[in-house]
Amino acid sequence: MTRKPLFDTVRRILGRGFTQAEVDQIDAATDLLPRDCVPGVPSCHQPTAISAEGIALIKRFEGCARKRRDGWVEAYPDRGTGGEPWTIGWGATGPGIGPGTVWTQEACDTQLKADLERYARQVANAIGDAQTSQRQFDALVSFHYNTGAIASATLTRKHRAADFEGAAREFDRWCHAGGRVMKGLVKRRSAEAALYRRGSD
Repeated sequence: MTRKPLFDTVRRILGRGFTQAEVDQIDAATDLLPRDCVPGVPSCHQPTAISAEGIALIKRFEGCARKRRDGWVEAYPDRGTGGEPWTIGWGATGPGIGPGTVWTQEACDTQLKADLERYARQVANAIGDAQTSQRQFDALVSFHYNTGAIASATLTRKHRAADFEGAAREFDRWCHAGGRVMKGLVKRRSAEAALYRRGSD
């Protein structure tokens, strides 16, 4: 890109020309702008969508269970309660999903895509302009996808306060279903916390 308009604007603001050292520094910073990572300046880019790494984590723990021999996928009861909420596909719940509900694999995949877009928007709204890496964002979306608690969790408040280690420790508090600690949730929270920490380094 041409840099003359940038240099001309800064000259007018400063009311003087540049030293060669200043030109070199501005050039170096401008080279990095397309990558959105000027050294010493926090990135203004906030993730708004979950990445492939985050989707893989969710799929690993949700699974697309109860696939029948005829290729259809059927709903199953909550493991903690033995009933509500009934789940189908990649962890989809809600009105119209209950005993006897069956979907095609395509419908399961389409619902996952729509749900992830919705949950990502909710996470983005909850964390606001807090500094957030893509891996932190992915971990938060996975957490919210499973718990629905991003708006009220202490984890979110600690993340917004940039207490990243404190936020990472909060994942372990969300391992209960039906009043019991669930091994599957312990493993999931551990994986989410690990991903979150990798994004905090």
